[in-house]
Amino acid sequence: MELPEFTIAETQTAFERGEWTAAGLTDCYLRRIREIDQSGPMLRSIIEVNPDALAIAEALDAERSGGRIRGALHGVPVVIKDSIDTGDKMATTAGSLALEGNIATRDAFVVKQLRDAGAVILGKANMSEWGYMRSTRPCSGWSSRGGQVRNPYVLDRSPLGSSSGSAVAVAANLCVAALGAEVDGSIVRPASSNSIVGLKPTVGLLSRSGVIGVASPQDMVGPMARTVTDVATLLTVMTGVDDSDPTTRAGGAHTATDYRRILDPAALQGARLGVARERFGAHEATDALIEGALGQLAALGAEIVDPIQASSLPFFGDLELELFRYGLKASLNGYLGAHPRAAVGSLDELIAFNRAHAGQVMPYFGQEFLEQSQAKGDLTDSQYLRVRAELRRLAGADGIDKALREHRLDAIVAPTEGSPAFAIDPVVGDNILPGGCSTPPAVAGYPHICVPAGYFCGLPVGLSLFAGAFQEPKLIGYAYAFEQATGVRRPPRFVPTLST
Repeated sequence: MELPEFTIAETQTAFERGEWTAAGLTDCYLRRIREIDQSGPMLRSIIEVNPDALAIAEALDAERSGGRIRGALHGVPVVIKDSIDTGDKMATTAGSLALEGNIATRDAFVVKQLRDAGAVILGKANMSEWGYMRSTRPCSGWSSRGGQVRNPYVLDRSPLGSSSGSAVAVAANLCVAALGAEVDGSIVRPASSNSIVGLKPTVGLLSRSGVIGVASPQDMVGPMARTVTDVATLLTVMTGVDDSDPTTRAGGAHTATDYRRILDPAALQGARLGVARERFGAHEATDALIEGALGQLAALGAEIVDPIQASSLPFFGDLELELFRYGLKASLNGYLGAHPRAAVGSLDELIAFNRAHAGQVMPYFGQEFLEQSQAKGDLTDSQYLRVRAELRRLAGADGIDKALREHRLDAIVAPTEGSPAFAIDPVVGDNILPGGCSTPPAVAGYPHICVPAGYFCGLPVGLSLFAGAFQEPKLIGYAYAFEQATGVRRPPRFVPTLST
C-alpha cells in the first residue's frame, strides 16, 4: 500500500472511514524505515525503533473500535529526539555510546502529553551527539551511537542542527510528525535544511523535565512537522504546567490555548514585519529566495519594515558559548545523577568513558567542549550569572523587545540559515556561513518558527519569523498564511549528490 504524506487530520479521517488503521499505518512506517533509513539511501534518522510500536497501535485501534478516542493524535505515529526520555523499552542516549542501556523509568512530561493524546511513539531520532556540544568542530547529525544522518534532498549534504534525525524522519515520510529540542537553532535550522516546519517555543511554554539539555535559560523542546497545522496541533497537545519544570508556571496562562483555532489564511493582513537585514548576505541564492518571500508576505497584506536597526539584534559569539560551557556541566550532571541506569554518572565520568572508547566514540572529532565545560564552576559563579544576565538583556530588552517596540512590529523576519546545506564533512566539521537568525530568539527565550521558502539546486531554504515571549499565536498564524498561499514544500527525491 502506498504511503501518503499524511497530515494529523488526514490520519483521523482515514481511521474514521476505515480506510486505514493505526496498526496498518504504523506497519507501513516501520517498513519504510527499513527500506530507506536502514538501507537504500541509508538516512540513519532513526536511532532506535520502538519494539512495541505495532502492539501500541493495535491497542489504540481496539480503543477506537470501542468508542474511545484519546485525543487529536489517536493512532498517529510520532518520533522523539534521542535526548528526550521515553518510559518504555527504548534508551535515551543523546546519540552517545556512553548512555547505551539508559532506559528511563518514565516519560518526559511532553512525551506523556503526546501519549495521553493517543500518539504511537514509533521510535527515537538520531541527533548530533550531546546536542552538538561535544566538540569545538562537530559535524551536524553525527553520533557515535547512530552514525551520520543524511539530508534526504541531497544525500551528501548536511541535515544541520542537533534535531537532524527528527527533521529528516519527518521530511522523508518516516512518521507523521516528530519532537525536537534546541538550545540555539537545533529545531529551526534542520527544519530549514529539510523543508519542514519547526517551532521553537517560548521558554516556559513546554516542559523540559526528562530532557537532556545544554543550558536551562535557552533549552526548549518543540514540534516538527510537514505543515503548520500539524505543528499547531502538537503544540496544543504538549502544553501544560509541570511541577518538575518551574519555568512552565510562566506559561500556565497559555496552556488552554488551542493553536489550531488561530489558523487563518488572512492572518498577515495588517501585520507589521521587520526585516533583520544584517542576517542576509552570506549566500546570494538564499537572499534571493527570502527576498521573494518578503514580496509574498507583502502581497498577503503584511507591511514590511525594511530594514530594522541592525544593532537591535547583535551577534553573540563566545558570550553564548560561555553560557553553554557552564550550563552543559550542570545539565549533564543533573540528568545523569537522576538516571542511575546510565553507565556514567557525571560529566567527568562521561569524558573518561569517551577517552577509554576513543576509537568508537571519537573517530573524526574530539570532546574539547565537554572538557571545557568540565573545567567550569557551578551556576552560582559570578561569571555565569554575569553572562546569563548580559545575554538576556542584549537579546531581550535591548534586542528583540526594543526592535519590536521602536518599529511597532508584530514580528521579525529573516533567513533561517545563511545558506543552503553545505557538504557533510565529519573530519573538518560543519562549514557554517555567517547569517541565519536562530541566536537572538534562542538567547532571549522567545518563540521562533521556520517555514519552507524555496529551493536552490534542490536544497531547501527556510523563512524565519520570531517575536516576543508567548507570541506563538501570531507566528503560527503568519506562517500558516504564508504556507497556504505559497505551497512551497515538495517531498525529497534522495538525490545522491549535486551534479557537477
